[in-house]
Parts: sequence; C-alpha cells; structure tokens
Amino acid sequence: MDLRDARERWVRTGGIELCVAELGDPARPTVVLVHGYPDSKEVWSEVARRLADRFHVVLYDVRGHGRSTTPKPLRGGFTLEKLTDDFLAVADAVSPDGPVHVVGHDWGSVQSWEFVTVERTKGRIASFTSMSGPSLDHFGHWIKRRMSHPSPRRVGQLLGQGAKSWYVYALHTPVLPELAWRGTLGRQWPRILRRMEKVPADGYPTSSLSKDAAHGAWLYRDNIRSRLRRPRADAYAHVPVQLIIPTGDAFLSPVLHDDLEEWAPRLVRRSLPAKHWVPRTRPGQLTSWISEFVSAVDAGQYDVAESVPAGPAHSVPAPGRATGPHADRFGGQLVLVTGAASGIGRATALAFAAAGARLVAVDVDEEGAARTAEAALRVGAGAAWAEVLDVRDEKAMEELAERLSSRHGVVDVLVNNAGIGLSGSFFDTTSEDWRNVLDVNLWGAIHGCRIFGGQMTRRGQGGHIVNVASAAAYQPSRALPAYSTSKAAVLMLSECLRAELAGQEIGVSAICPGFVTTGITATAHFAGADDAEEARLRTRAGRLYGLRNHPAEKVAHAILEAVVHNRAVVPVTPEARAARLLSRFGPSVLRGVARVKPPL
Repeated sequence: MDLRDARERWVRTGGIELCVAELGDPARPTVVLVHGYPDSKEVWSEVARRLADRFHVVLYDVRGHGRSTTPKPLRGGFTLEKLTDDFLAVADAVSPDGPVHVVGHDWGSVQSWEFVTVERTKGRIASFTSMSGPSLDHFGHWIKRRMSHPSPRRVGQLLGQGAKSWYVYALHTPVLPELAWRGTLGRQWPRILRRMEKVPADGYPTSSLSKDAAHGAWLYRDNIRSRLRRPRADAYAHVPVQLIIPTGDAFLSPVLHDDLEEWAPRLVRRSLPAKHWVPRTRPGQLTSWISEFVSAVDAGQYDVAESVPAGPAHSVPAPGRATGPHADRFGGQLVLVTGAASGIGRATALAFAAAGARLVAVDVDEEGAARTAEAALRVGAGAAWAEVLDVRDEKAMEELAERLSSRHGVVDVLVNNAGIGLSGSFFDTTSEDWRNVLDVNLWGAIHGCRIFGGQMTRRGQGGHIVNVASAAAYQPSRALPAYSTSKAAVLMLSECLRAELAGQEIGVSAICPGFVTTGITATAHFAGADDAEEARLRTRAGRLYGLRNHPAEKVAHAILEAVVHNRAVVPVTPEARAARLLSRFGPSVLRGVARVKPPL
C-alpha cells in the first residue's frame, strides 16, 4: 500500500521543505508518525491506513529523506534541535489548535524522545508511543551508570549492547557508508529485509532508499557522540509514554529500558515477539496498541499533576488495559478461536481477551459467538469480532482468512477447538457418523492449520497453532472408536506440523483435556440409540461430567501456558496426565481399561 490517496502539503522550516501526508478526518485527534533510518514516511503506510479510520494521521519525510529537501551543508544539519524545529513546524501546520499524539520508530523514536523531554514542546504533544529507539540522553546515563558501578551483569549488558550497535560505529566512518548505500548495499537492502526481517515484498522500501540512507548517516554523526558523552540531566518526559519492545530486535537490547520509569513517570510497557521493522511486519498489532493508548489519553485517563519528579517513579498501567495473565505477551495479538460459543472455546477466548488480545470468536452458533465477542470486550480484549462459520467448509475458512488478513492482519494464535462428541460401538457407528465426526474434529483442524498456518508461514514472523485433541487420543475405549480416532489423528497432525514448522518460529501444541465440564455431552451423538435413549444417555453423561467438576477455565489456562512456553503435548486433568504416562510406560494397562464398559 502506498500513500497516493493521502492529502499532501509542504511545510517550510529553517530553509528546509518537508513533505507531509495526511489521512483521515482532521477534526479527529491527530497522530503524527515519525519514521526511522534508513526509511521514509512510507514505512508507516500500513499502520497509517488502519489508524485513519479513527484518527487524523500525519506522516512526514524527515529532512534529507523521501521527498523532503536536504540541508546544506550536511554536517550539522541533522541535530536533534533542528529535528525538533521541524516537528513543531509540522505540528503547527496540521494541528494548530491542539496537541498531537506522536509515534516513533527507530530514529523516529530517538528524535521523538527529544520532542517529549524538552521544555519548548510542552502543550504541543499529548502522548508518545516509542518503539526500537531510545532517548540518547537516557542511553548516555544508562552507559555512565554501568561504567561507574560495574558488575558482571552490568558489564555483560554493556558488551551485549555494544555488539548490537556495530552499525553505529560503521556509520561514523567518513564516505564509506555513503558509497555502500549508493552501491551494492542499497541495491540489496530490500532482499536483506525480506530474508532477515521477513518484511513483505510490497513496494517497500521506496526508490529513494539509497539517498535517504546516505543522508541519514548524519543523524548518527551529528548526535550520538555528543549526547552520549554529555546526556541531559533534565530529560524527563512530560507526557504519557507507551513503550513497545520487539523482543527479537537485532539492534537494541530490552535491558536498555531497565531504568526508564525514572525518566517517564507515566509509562506503559508492551512486549512484542517480533524483529526490528514492526511497522511493516506487525501493522495490525501496532494499530491496536496505538489506538487504545491514544484513546485512553484523550479520555483523560492519564491526567496527573504536570510536575515531573526528579527521582524514580513507578510504571503506570494503562487505564482499561487488560490485566489478565500474560497481558504483556498477548496484548494486541490477533487470536482466532473456533467453537468459541461455549465450553472450552468460550473459556479460551475470554482468557486471551483478558490478556488484551484482539479476538475472533468463530462458531456455527451465531448468537453464542456474538455473546463471546461481547464478553471478550468487557474483560479487556483490544477488539473482538464474531464470525459464523462451519469449520468443515474449507472455502468459507479461506474467505475468512483472506478477509481477516486484509482488515486486521495475519492471525498470531490459532486455536482449533471446534469439535463434536460421538459415542457407541464400532458396529453401531454408521459411515455418516464417521464422516461427521472426522469432518469436524479432524478436517476442521486440518483446514485451520493449512489456511491460517499457511498465512503465518508466508508472513515469516512466527505464530502459534493450538489443536484441542483429547485424552481419548491416547486412551483407547470400546465406547469411543470414532471420537478417539479423530482425536488421535489431531494429536499426530499436531506432532507432524510442529516438526515441519519448528524452523519458522511457529509453535504447535496439542491440548488433551480429560473429563471437563462443558456442553459437549448435551450435543453428543450416541450411535445405535433411538431418540429417547440418546436423551437419557446425554443426561447421564452430563451428570457424570458434572460430578467430575473440572471447569473449562483450567483448560483455557493450560492453552495460554502452552503458547507462552511452546509446549508440544499438554494433558490437562489428572486423569489425562495419568493416561498419558501409561500410554508411554504401561500401554497394556490402558488396553485393559479400554475393555471396561462405561457406566452409561
């Protein structure tokens, strides 16, 4: 996606003309997106498109980049002071009557830290979202403290970040960076981004890359050494700050932000399992977090005294932000759960919602899916949608995947939970019974893994697939031949897929609950029984499951833990764990148990 549909204007400041693009309604809150190195404003195009539905979105090419003009001479033309002048000129042009919300990535974040910590910008900025770019002043103090009070841990941190900052030293060498960017490196850069960062090949970076990168080397030369040697002592943020940390960032260590609460008293921390170029690889998730944060600030949920303390402060949790287990892990991620209207599916959907995920609740039960989506919003979901879908319908699943990816991004966590119960002897189970149970329990999982898992692999940024199997997958039973077969197949599917996707940072987990209190017994089919007998058996089975009284919420907790720790096979209840052990070390015992006629 490019910015051809954006409204364009030119802003003149200090002899420089800045190319500014705008999307969305100017009457809405203004969000200014500041790009990094070696980028132009187009790095934000996917995020901007999504934000424009709710905000007035502004992007501009930093001086010397994209279509903005270049200072002459280059030396001294990229200081943080001049970059701040540029930002204020843009803010005055696009939002003369109110403060703007700033979002920065990489060097866009570095300079934005300057914007939110200097006195002259007070009143012009409402909030700041930072990613992959520290304040040079904070970085300078971080280095000085570790050098003045060394310890093995602190020395390790210095050496670790020093290794990650190799490119900074290279950019300080004269002439060579410019030659490299205008030569082989510039030509190979798009391929490097696709291979190393899995950035989609969608017209980014733009044709101005070589020029942008050559000019942008002066961002480092004009600022790094002077600020790290003499960091400001008053670099306190005078606005709420949202910090997004890509945990796989090859250039910045998360420990750089260890002391950040001291400098940003109103701080919200987020972590994102991704690499450096998140504006291109995680636009949906960034949009969710930015929207949530900006809306909270505009609603006055961060109103505190304007005075900024001179000492350590505590991180302020985002008002209304999800506070459930693993909120830092799943906040903003797109999670799809099938069979989400009731039972394990609903409990799992709500558990991810409580962790701040954006939830897609899928079920054949339209009203049930809608109720789950509504409940998800109440417990903290970043967003929630209900989708009516039969998992047996491959084409419908393909259409849903395409629709979701275009609107909200690729699913980060897929939970194939939809399933039906079937009991009865093998010879009472008809071919139609077999087709029904295999179509839902097995083919539903296959469709989900192939379609949504395929999108994860093409995106190249990892993900996780959860297949809800059963303890019946490894516990044979004379009463469950079709059901057990379907779940055993799901278990083996999961194991095979886990092996195939291991090198692509996509985890696959098979969840094996035992006897859990859900509604599956109320809809289970009993082969060979007439209607009256089937009703009696359903009631009897429901009563037995109720006596076991193992809630679906415990299975949901196990699912979240499986994703966080990338567990392969997770038996949940004690009987499921016992059967798993026996299947490996005492299979003859399980075969004996399988011969026992169930008490129904």
